[in-house]
Amino acid sequence: MTKILLADPDPRSVQDLRDLLAQRGFELDAAADVAHALEPVADGDIDLVLCDLALPGGGGLRLLQEIRTTHPETAVVLLSAFGSVQDAVQAMQNGAADFLGKPWAPDQVLVAVDRALEKTALQKENHALRSALDDRLRLENVVGTDPRMQAIFKTVKAVADTRTTVLITGESGTGKTLLARALHSLSARRSGPFVEVNCGALPESLLESELFGHQKGSFTGATRDKIGKFEAANGGTIFLDEIGTSSPAFQVKLLRVLQDRVIERVGDTKTIPVDVRIVLATNKNLETAVAAGEFREDLYYRINVITVEMPPLRERRSDIGNLAQHFLRRFATEHGRPALSFSERALATLIAAPWPGNVRQLENLIERAVVLSQGPTLDLPDLPAGLQAAANPARSAEPDLAAGPLLPLKEALEGPEKRIIERALEQCGGNREKAAKLLLINRSTLFHKLRKYGIR
Repeated sequence: MTKILLADPDPRSVQDLRDLLAQRGFELDAAADVAHALEPVADGDIDLVLCDLALPGGGGLRLLQEIRTTHPETAVVLLSAFGSVQDAVQAMQNGAADFLGKPWAPDQVLVAVDRALEKTALQKENHALRSALDDRLRLENVVGTDPRMQAIFKTVKAVADTRTTVLITGESGTGKTLLARALHSLSARRSGPFVEVNCGALPESLLESELFGHQKGSFTGATRDKIGKFEAANGGTIFLDEIGTSSPAFQVKLLRVLQDRVIERVGDTKTIPVDVRIVLATNKNLETAVAAGEFREDLYYRINVITVEMPPLRERRSDIGNLAQHFLRRFATEHGRPALSFSERALATLIAAPWPGNVRQLENLIERAVVLSQGPTLDLPDLPAGLQAAANPARSAEPDLAAGPLLPLKEALEGPEKRIIERALEQCGGNREKAAKLLLINRSTLFHKLRKYGIR
């Protein structure tokens, strides 16, 4: 439960705030001076402090400074009956979430509390991501000895400390999100928030509100002011995934953000400056989308400053063994089975498989094998039958390599991949969702393959 500290020497003011905030279900504590206010904060269980500027024992600014030093994740809203513009500016410069004058209006307090708690929640989430022992956030642990991956690492390190917009392209499951996180963690903005938005997962009616925020009453259901993801990412990085699916109206607004570094909340005309690094990703060919009129040409040129193309796993087979060992170590440790290893034939099968779902499919498959395995070695029986068939198709289904010229590997693998998908659909009675689960790929990847091979 969210816990709020009311640091105010006036009992009447404390009671009024208590009555107001109790209606929202908050857990409340109170203190009449700086020393007593610092005690519950030191315990680490206070999410927000509402503090009077004239708090005995050093004042609200002193309490703010102490909290910012020892518990920066705790938000502080300052209140004052005699506050000036200079006081408000000083408070905000010192890290206050908001500054309200007394007497305050109930709606005013509730809006300030909601905004402060939203920002605190995002900060805590990002702190947890940075602090977690998750080696996926560090570029040096994004596994890749393939020359194309090494070139990508070199590019990322070169642009990490700039504010340059980066566009990451590639098939679904190739690690675009992982690379965006690595880019943020290597940058000077690493102490700021990393905010991820999947543009394809949000309906068009909500996308603008989610990204830019909205004013109370701007549309049905907008019962209060809300900051958007761009404001929440201020000082850090915002990652816009599946940008190729965004609507023309949203593309216009995004173009303005890129050009002027300002946003407007839905229902408001006031511009708000934002200091964010923008990283975008797409599995669509944006040049084709531009030619088809589905994506704005001026936006494409604006985001196509630094482009990183993540290669599909089938084109970097030299990395499959290292990736499989990397995932095996991680999941074996997570599931309490650190002594697990691959048999030679299991590893060879993994390396030979076509991996239509790319690195994500490999990662999911290794976790599944770790969880279901019985012995100390992961062998062929621990791998899905469909994967084994894909890696070692029957001789009758193989092309006669001696009968004609060798094909490029990507083209040669298309035949087995198509047959595997057709077999999966047959086993699942034509149910595409079940077939995607059987193949350990997501539905969008399967639908892309169905269109590619003309499978109905």
